[in-house]
Amino acid sequence: MSINLTKGQKINLSKDYAGLSKIMVGLGWDPVEQSAKGFFKSLFKENQDIDCDASVLMLKNDKLQSNSDLVYFGNLNDKANSVIHQGDNLTGEGEGDDEQIFVDLSRVPSDISRLVFVVNIYDCVRRKQHFGMIKNAFIRLVDIEGKKELLKYNLSDDYSNKTSLVVAELYRHNNEWKFGAIGEGNTDSGLKELIKRYK
Repeated sequence: MSINLTKGQKINLSKDYAGLSKIMVGLGWDPVEQSAKGFFKSLFKENQDIDCDASVLMLKNDKLQSNSDLVYFGNLNDKANSVIHQGDNLTGEGEGDDEQIFVDLSRVPSDISRLVFVVNIYDCVRRKQHFGMIKNAFIRLVDIEGKKELLKYNLSDDYSNKTSLVVAELYRHNNEWKFGAIGEGNTDSGLKELIKRYK
């Protein structure tokens, strides 16, 4: 049975799911319905699709040491192939996961202490978009080999005027893997600005 987490909650994956290695991290969101109609809708057409991008920061000693440790739509896997991004979804339309990232915990290099999952809105400044225009955002973990959802965290805060989200993290503690639900929004304008927090 899948566990629903709340903001700030942590779970010990190694203890609760012994032997867990290959997981799929699914992230999803839906655009809030636009109220503009007719002429106004055509005026704002270019602003209707909100392109959210999920990325993973692979931290050594809680720092992003190299750009090769950043997995996103422009770099779909790390050197060890322990984190593999399945590609970019440009609109957020449809049911279920919008972006999926596969993680093999057994292959994550031993000097990586933390995998931080973040989402930002592409070109948010020019498009005048923010996470208040997004609803039903979530992150979930699926055991690939057991084919079952282990946990899900629904981001229920009001993220109006926030343009980047630190969603959750997988981290090592005493040689055990844990998952933490973070759900913190900020006003970083893009991934380049967001990763400065971890340098």
